Amino acid sequence: MKEVRYFYVPSASTIADLPQEESLHAAKVLRLSAGDEVMLMDGEGFYYRAELTLVTPKRCLYRILESIPEEKAWRGRIHLAIAPTKNIDRMEWLTEKATEIGWDELTFLHCRFSERRQVRTDRIKKIVVSAVKQSHKSFLPVVNEMTDFQKFIITHSSGARFICHCYEEVQRSDLFSEVSKLSPEEDVTVLVGPEGDFSIDEVRLAVSAGFQSVTLGNFRLRTETAGLMSVTIAQIAKR
Repeated sequence: MKEVRYFYVPSASTIADLPQEESLHAAKVLRLSAGDEVMLMDGEGFYYRAELTLVTPKRCLYRILESIPEEKAWRGRIHLAIAPTKNIDRMEWLTEKATEIGWDELTFLHCRFSERRQVRTDRIKKIVVSAVKQSHKSFLPVVNEMTDFQKFIITHSSGARFICHCYEEVQRSDLFSEVSKLSPEEDVTVLVGPEGDFSIDEVRLAVSAGFQSVTLGNFRLRTETAGLMSVTIAQIAKR
């Protein structure tokens, strides 16, 4: 039995063409042909079982056979705001793995101790799409452009908000314990700092803006590990 292939097609129900990059992959890499069945995901919670009617490297047409709505495995929105590492490979790894686990939104933060000032979000978005297809998810996480730390904490004022840090002089609680107390439907935003942590002033500013000061445990974690752990904690607590 031939394996069913998954493709990301925004607005899949209102068009009849695979995006150009997906068409090239279907024709040249997977060597699909007219009559093959595929599964489309629109990034908004729907799968579409479809049949290819035309396959060329530049254009693949399809007709929808069945629409299949999907509910997320978690409730509420999970938003990770993180300062990118100097080595961008670590952020790309985090993006892939967190998408496989399940989250809703990613924002890169420009902090006082940030070692990276720019991120190619177009590349990050491609990694997200690839991970969504690989893990067979119909919801596509949002990837935001890099945002100044102070601007972020001022403009994000809804849902439960947490800032992870290592400063002992600022009282901290356990992130898992705090998220577990929430209503499952409540949105969760978690801030993770750069490799040198947030500055103490940034932590205090976030707390004064309503963010809860939290820890991820007794051991020091790399930035990307802390980010993935935060997403995993929120996932487990909100199922």
